[in-house]
Amino acid sequence: MNMDRDKIIKYFGVAFYDKVLTAINKYAKQWNLSDFEQIDYYSINCLFTCVSIKYGACVLKIGTRLETEYHMLKDFNGSGLCKVYESDIDNGILLIERIMPGTQLRDEPNQNIRLNEFCLLYHKLHKSPPGVAKYLTYLDWVSNITAYMKTRSDYIALCDKMIKAEEICRRLWGKYTDRLLLHGDLHHDNILLGNDGYYAIDPKGVVGDAVFDIPRFILNEEGWDREDNFNYIVETISAKLNIPEQDIRALFYVELCMAHCWGVEDGDYDEEDLSKVLLAERMMKELCR
Repeated sequence: MNMDRDKIIKYFGVAFYDKVLTAINKYAKQWNLSDFEQIDYYSINCLFTCVSIKYGACVLKIGTRLETEYHMLKDFNGSGLCKVYESDIDNGILLIERIMPGTQLRDEPNQNIRLNEFCLLYHKLHKSPPGVAKYLTYLDWVSNITAYMKTRSDYIALCDKMIKAEEICRRLWGKYTDRLLLHGDLHHDNILLGNDGYYAIDPKGVVGDAVFDIPRFILNEEGWDREDNFNYIVETISAKLNIPEQDIRALFYVELCMAHCWGVEDGDYDEEDLSKVLLAERMMKELCR
């Protein structure tokens, strides 16, 4: 088994490393898994490729807060998302389908292909959730972080932008009224090439109209902060998905403000980053002149 002990301890701590060892030993036997190889990726979870006698190529995810992801993968059962095969939610364990060859959409050098593949995946990703109560809504996300920012007197300028973003989101929420199950984190690193097209992994699971799954992708598109490129991205997605350009710009502004405020909440924010919010605000208003 290939495992980087030092990196796991560095990013997650000794206790989590012990959890990883215990989990691999336990589920290798319980689910008949072998050939573990650590994926060199560190967020809030630790990932290992492995082989299952029953399912074939898999990924073992060891972490925390996996319940919503589990429910979404079960509710989708494929259809543009990787499948979940086994789980132990109480202990933060998922055994999921490994998308092969698994090349990230970020590795595609042609922007037109990236935009086109995103739009193709967008069309097949959203469905009515069988149990809405299991999920927060996108508007909940926006309202919750706005409420938090109102407690932060040290970030008044950003808070004002987030309040404005919530007002915009409420207007769009009233305009786009489908209440579907969304990925919630649909960006280039979570879109992987499979044998018959691209699939999404690592869903957050949130309810709203499908349009609310668009801005996270744009936010992670290289060069969005060059105005000519931003205009091209918006124009292309607008034409392919038949959504007004102005609404896509407004959705992007909401998403960007929320991302910056989450940075404040996580203790990882530079006040100079406010310049990007101001840029997005200006580009949002451009079509209104």
